[in-house]
Amino acid sequence: MASPPAPAPPLSVWAVSDGRAGIAVQPLGLAEAIARRRPAQVLVKRIAWKGAIGRLPWRLNLAPQTMLVNSADIAAPWPDIWIAAGRATLALSTRIRAWSGGATFVVQTQDPKTSLAPFDLLVPPTHDRLAGDNVLPILGAPNRVTPDRLATDLARFAATIAPLPHPRVAVLIGGKSAAFDLPPERARTMGREIEAAVRQAGGSIMLTFSRRTPQAARQILTEQLSGLPGVIWNGEGDNPYFAFLGAADYVLVTEDSTNMAAEAASTGAPVFVLKMDGASEKFARFHRELEDIGAARPYDGALHRWSYAPLAETDRAAGEVVRRLVSHGAPKSR
Repeated sequence: MASPPAPAPPLSVWAVSDGRAGIAVQPLGLAEAIARRRPAQVLVKRIAWKGAIGRLPWRLNLAPQTMLVNSADIAAPWPDIWIAAGRATLALSTRIRAWSGGATFVVQTQDPKTSLAPFDLLVPPTHDRLAGDNVLPILGAPNRVTPDRLATDLARFAATIAPLPHPRVAVLIGGKSAAFDLPPERARTMGREIEAAVRQAGGSIMLTFSRRTPQAARQILTEQLSGLPGVIWNGEGDNPYFAFLGAADYVLVTEDSTNMAAEAASTGAPVFVLKMDGASEKFARFHRELEDIGAARPYDGALHRWSYAPLAETDRAAGEVVRRLVSHGAPKSR
């Protein structure tokens, strides 16, 4: 009697970025979602460029493997699936298919603002308005939010969060970007609006800042909101971000971050968008899309409940990668 065939080895999936938190989460979140569908080994690859090459247009990086600080980390054997995000990865992403002899399935999140031909699949946000046969637009950006991750992290921080009174309000503060800013006066107004609503509701806050939050705004919001029951994470020790999302009855998120808003909308908790200084039509489209599916509303100084189906765009994108990978052909031996 013939022996059953040996099980196929797990897929090799690389999640590639320059390591910045807001960029790195996208390929990693998508890679983890693929691993929930197919046995896979996910490796995080953080790239850095020598000298000034990383500050030049990526097209001028003509021999990218030789210009990597960690060149030994980006080398054959190539993965079955390469998932990358950010401008810093494009000199590699546009060549990996050729380097692997077509064996590697190449995925890029965000709009690469170049020819789509080198990629097997692009996963940009719908508000980028990118279209093509190899494009799967999603609402927001790939992320790592799952019910299991939220529950696990909430259990880890139970001693801190369990005593907090309901409603528990997660407050996610971004900061300065090309389109938005959070100067002191806006931070003061934001703090007053949040404090008044939480006090009226008899609830508590779970506040976290991003690396982009201006120091003055961070100090002002910390001082204004520290009198409320709750937790203000100062950036030291274990990051309670997923625990905050898992515990939240409401989420307040500044309008500058696609990642944070998409993560908040993946929880099923009502999401309120906090106004900053500045404007962006692209981000306005994104927030309208969140409003259209019932996930988010502009913050008007009051907390009120509604329900919606949690965003599951990362899983949808993972399903499309797996589907196209079958058409691409079985992974070749590595």
